[in-house]
Amino acid sequence: MGESPVVIVGGGAAGLSSAGALRRRGIDAVVLEQDAAIGGTWARRYDRLHLHTMRQFSGLAHFPIPSRYPRYLSRDAVVAYLREYAAHFNLKVVTATTVLKIRRGKDASAWTVDVEGGDAWRARVVVVSTGQYRRPIVPDWPGRDLFCGRLIHSVEYRNGAPYAGQRVLVVGAGNSGAEIATDLIDSGAASVAISVRTPPPIVPRDPFGMPVQRTSIVLSALPPAVANAVGRITARLTIGDLTRYGMPAANFNPYTTRRVPLIDVGFVDTLKRGRVTVRPAVERLTAAGVLFADGREETFDAVIAATGFATGLESLIEADGSRDDLLDEERVPRGWAGEPTSRPGLFFVGFTHSLRGHLFEANLASRRLARNVARYLQQS
Repeated sequence: MGESPVVIVGGGAAGLSSAGALRRRGIDAVVLEQDAAIGGTWARRYDRLHLHTMRQFSGLAHFPIPSRYPRYLSRDAVVAYLREYAAHFNLKVVTATTVLKIRRGKDASAWTVDVEGGDAWRARVVVVSTGQYRRPIVPDWPGRDLFCGRLIHSVEYRNGAPYAGQRVLVVGAGNSGAEIATDLIDSGAASVAISVRTPPPIVPRDPFGMPVQRTSIVLSALPPAVANAVGRITARLTIGDLTRYGMPAANFNPYTTRRVPLIDVGFVDTLKRGRVTVRPAVERLTAAGVLFADGREETFDAVIAATGFATGLESLIEADGSRDDLLDEERVPRGWAGEPTSRPGLFFVGFTHSLRGHLFEANLASRRLARNVARYLQQS
């Protein structure tokens, strides 16, 4: 059994930032990462992927992204930065390690982290940073077993080359769904449709030449109703009325609901040019394609489900009785990231849905975590 004052489960951006912030305070941590290499999750994302957040506001704790990187990092640049970050702090990252369960040890002052292969780690503090995207969700549509085409989750999509000349449906109009639909068109798909159940608020990445992340950071300090109004006006001026192109009108209230908008980097132009068509929710799959909620049936060669993810935390954390004090109804941690939970020595980082950017929040949360962990270790 390995031992460490702190074990961090998950070596993505939030986990590495937490380890870096702890190292800055002289606290050693072991990071357990399921992938064979740092940045593995990012490396498997689709080729077109770039951050929607600026380099200046996307760096992790105590080591900003160097200026030699571009304003908006590509997928491969993010991987390079994460590895550079780990090397900068000389972090102890144990890769190819799958965590099975996090539980209280026999000694109430310690936690035990069981890993695949029968081994375990013991720690006074466990930081869970496995992220919002641990388990892909593909809806259990009726007729899935009848569909003769290709059905994948967006996490499996790399590029549009295999879909050239094909009729493709993308289900889900979030950022991944919109970018994949655009990529498919650019790669020569015969036709692309996007199924929209809940229309998202849409904003350009750089309205009036100013990065939307910078604007969101400013607006987040205002009353939510005011921020929504400013964002709504900005979106209308820069994007226009998309109902003319088949996109249902969205309730533009991201600062109230905390729902991250669709950041446009080409989808709107593709939609306006008629190269992507909008369809309603999927009712069922058929042998040849899809039946939609409006009764229309269409033929598709492939369906790509950009239908989100689950945290999987309910099966990862062993608890006596209910976990409702830790997780909300969506199985996302309650409370502020990096703050103490109802279970002494257990912390969460990296699960925040934020209009300011996931990496921006990971930086802030990991610094907060380091302060709280230092205080806990001194007192316990």
